[in-house]
Amino acid sequence: MSEIMRSGKNFIGYEYKEVVVSDDKASMYIDGYSNFGWELDENFSYDNTVRIKQGQVKIHMTKIRLKRDRKIINKMELTRLQQHFEACMNEIDILERSKTLFATMLSILVGLVGTAFMALSVFAITSETPHIILCIIFAIPGFVGWTAPCFVYRVLMKSRTEKVMPLIENKYDEAFEICEKGNKLLLK
Repeated sequence: MSEIMRSGKNFIGYEYKEVVVSDDKASMYIDGYSNFGWELDENFSYDNTVRIKQGQVKIHMTKIRLKRDRKIINKMELTRLQQHFEACMNEIDILERSKTLFATMLSILVGLVGTAFMALSVFAITSETPHIILCIIFAIPGFVGWTAPCFVYRVLMKSRTEKVMPLIENKYDEAFEICEKGNKLLLK
């Protein structure tokens, strides 16, 4: 047995962490975790992406494998700051998803109402005694209901983005401050 193995003085014990994040936020997570004592595990390559299908949309995710020394100083405080950082990043994801959620739901609702009016128009014209005037009255909001969802989505998405972007920027600033605190603790 070698001298290093017997004395145990040069041995470094690591704890490992694996995080799966979207491709656009991978660098933010890598930089953020480095402020809490984590470093990339050189035993793994990072060119592989995990693809998640949500309906017809493919989301590209990156699996990040990290390691850190188990005997790191201020580990408890760094872990607390790390959890706060993760909470900020989760809130950013929620805020970004909320930009499209309301606009999508209202656009679908407008499209469904338009479809209902178009169905009423068809029923009015195909009845035993066709009601042409009633068919036209129902067809006009039906046509508008079929063409309006695109415009409704754009307008609502723009207004929601204007409301949410300052909140997202504040969360990024908060995450940056947390990383600065963690970096100061590491340097002590």
